[in-house]
Amino acid sequence: MSTILKQRASTNAPTDLRRFLWLLSSPDNQDSVLGNLGPNWYASVMGTGIIATAGATLPIHIPGLHTFTLVVWVIAAIVLTALIIATALHWVRYTQTARNHGFDPNMSQFYGAPPMALLTVGAGSVLVGKYLIGARASVDLDWVLWTLGTVLGLSSAVLIPYRLFTQIKVSPDAAFGGWLMPIVPPMVSAATGAILIPHVASESGRAVLLYGLFAMFGMSMVTSLIIITLIWSRLAHYGTSGSARVPTLWIVLGPLGQSITAIGLLGANAHLALNPQLASAFSLFRILFGIPIWGFAVLWIALASLLTIRTAKKRLPFALTWWSFTFPVGTFVTGTTQLALATNLSLFRKGALVAYAGLLLAWLLVAVKTTLNSASGELFKKPVSAAPIPKALKEERITNL
Repeated sequence: MSTILKQRASTNAPTDLRRFLWLLSSPDNQDSVLGNLGPNWYASVMGTGIIATAGATLPIHIPGLHTFTLVVWVIAAIVLTALIIATALHWVRYTQTARNHGFDPNMSQFYGAPPMALLTVGAGSVLVGKYLIGARASVDLDWVLWTLGTVLGLSSAVLIPYRLFTQIKVSPDAAFGGWLMPIVPPMVSAATGAILIPHVASESGRAVLLYGLFAMFGMSMVTSLIIITLIWSRLAHYGTSGSARVPTLWIVLGPLGQSITAIGLLGANAHLALNPQLASAFSLFRILFGIPIWGFAVLWIALASLLTIRTAKKRLPFALTWWSFTFPVGTFVTGTTQLALATNLSLFRKGALVAYAGLLLAWLLVAVKTTLNSASGELFKKPVSAAPIPKALKEERITNL
């Protein structure tokens, strides 16, 4: 009898699994787990992965931090894998909803999140994951994730702004931190790719990689300055434009902190690819560039904090935009760490530690909120901004290219 029951259970297991997946993604349930899954969910991987990478490079030794960062990296890798599978199912079961995301003025900007999630987990594999999967496997994994993330990131940096310019109707007060999301990935590629320079065999290959990373740094930096100017203008003319978008003000820290990190790592590894004179110039530039940008980042932290507190006193409901409190702050930590290594000043070492403490508190808050709101089903409901774009509007915009 027990043998028959085991055989029956074995026979029914695949059917039960398919039925469970069908219930999760049933098109009859508009608020199912997969029904409204958007690219903004990948911000959770970015915000979790940066905990590991920032902690691994922190210029101050903290007992137990190594084990903690390894655990967090594993969590980020698991969440990334789950989201990739869920995204594939979402596109199969909810194709039209997925396409509508690309025409939504807010959601479309977050197509920069998936490549940055890949890049963050990839960098973590070299910095932290090597202690679990081995040095060789960690480098190989990083090459794969860095390549995929870079290709997707360069695509988002071109296609999303192009669609914004030609096919999406926006209001004069539309500029928000999310506009930075699709154009920051090349900057993240520059920072994370610098870690791979020592793993390129030939000197000419290292030089090509370094110059390519430097070009991607410029690609994101110049565009980021344009968008930050637009955000500043919007704040001056229209205010914060609603509580839901206030957390995205912290995204401005992303290109600022990541640019300092990228230049710091490129300068530190330049001697492996360039002649001493050029390598010295790169090394000097990480200080001449990094410190002024760090100063503006501190100013923006003060402004974003005041605006966030002001909004929270009125009403700041939880949304996935709260993950903006994590990854951008994490890049400020890694940028401050690079300045500490370049200048050997205790100011930056202590600054990196204080910023990391703030990052941990923000991550714990947002992670708990995300878990609770996911369990209640609130995060799986259809966002207001994700409504389908009317066909007439799309045709009007397309004909006016």
